[in-house]
Amino acid sequence: MQSLNRSRTQSRANRSMSLGGMDFAEPKKKNHFVGKILLTAVLTALCILMLKQSPNFNTPSVFSRHEEGVTHVLVTGGAGYIGSHAALRLLKDSYRVTIVDNLSRGNIGAVKVLQDLFPEPGRLQFIYADLGDAKAVNRIFSENAFDAVMHFAAVAYVGESTLDPLKYYHNITSNTLVVLEAMASHNVKTLIYSSTCATYGEPEKMPITEETPQIPINPYGKAKKMAEDIILDFHKNSNMAVMILRYFNVIGSDPEGRLGEAPRPELREHGRISGACFDAARGIIDGLKVRGTDYKTADGTCIRDYIDVTDLVDAHVKALEKAKPGNVGIYNVGTGRGRSVKEFVEACKKATGVSIKVDFLERRPGDYAEVLADPTKILRELNWTARYTDLQESLQVAWRWQKSHVNGYGPALISSL
Repeated sequence: MQSLNRSRTQSRANRSMSLGGMDFAEPKKKNHFVGKILLTAVLTALCILMLKQSPNFNTPSVFSRHEEGVTHVLVTGGAGYIGSHAALRLLKDSYRVTIVDNLSRGNIGAVKVLQDLFPEPGRLQFIYADLGDAKAVNRIFSENAFDAVMHFAAVAYVGESTLDPLKYYHNITSNTLVVLEAMASHNVKTLIYSSTCATYGEPEKMPITEETPQIPINPYGKAKKMAEDIILDFHKNSNMAVMILRYFNVIGSDPEGRLGEAPRPELREHGRISGACFDAARGIIDGLKVRGTDYKTADGTCIRDYIDVTDLVDAHVKALEKAKPGNVGIYNVGTGRGRSVKEFVEACKKATGVSIKVDFLERRPGDYAEVLADPTKILRELNWTARYTDLQESLQVAWRWQKSHVNGYGPALISSL
């Protein structure tokens, strides 16, 4: 019995010593853990100190600050046909360029071409964003130091505008308002606005001057005119430099073959006549459909003033160079020479070397018989005149790009980048 009691007493003592040992050892473990935390904190502080001493730490992007001698241009819609050509010209002329595009009509492949051509830091950046998102647009303006805006981004098919007018009023008129508000909020003082001869409608007198009354007959032209009116109303109480370019029917592509026109397949039926001609020549579509042969013109088909895209972007750059604070400049951008659709088709046949089948159909809603620019004002004030006026030659240049880019900016091109 006594032996049993001694055993229990010793067991309790052992448990007590064991517990005591744990109580004694615990502070050592805590001290070890605290030491690790202190060591981590010291190392973190040293890393931060080293980073702060690095010249790149906390240095804003070059796009976020103004730099003397460098003009930073925001090109909205810069992944599109005209916008990408404008971005190329600006980059060649040593401008700093930011492209904003939601790629609904543009091509990321065009942006990749530009990035490969101008890989140097601080030359070009691309931001994926929708101009209909006012918060996103405001954030872009707050994070970048823009000196000027070239506003190309817009849906731009007359036929489509008659089928879905609300899309056009949202995309063109409303989005222009968003851009203008962001410019005003962030003190961006120069706007080059991409407008259209469609704002004139069907003038009684040709050629069209800048004073010709604007009476658009389709939602595309109406939406552009509304955007112009917003800009002009805002300008009455602003010192902003504004240039509005109303251009005519755009054709051609980069003479060096770096960029071209590549509309989405589902939009081909609404697209430019040049695209339709090339699709017919390549066998993508079964012939060319000419809509309207009963217009009051010499051969019954529409007459248009075709402007090469290289000339068009040259006009934009000249407008940017000549823009003055507090002033508004409004200019027609065209050749001053009209060609009928039948003439255009014959030129396309010669440019492609393909005997394209042509089907003549009824008029397309919203089209007008004749549109022809008077380029006198832009020559006088901006010293601009169209140089690429040989219709067949412009089509041949565009055709070369089409043949070498069968999938547009698709997989065949992207895989080689």
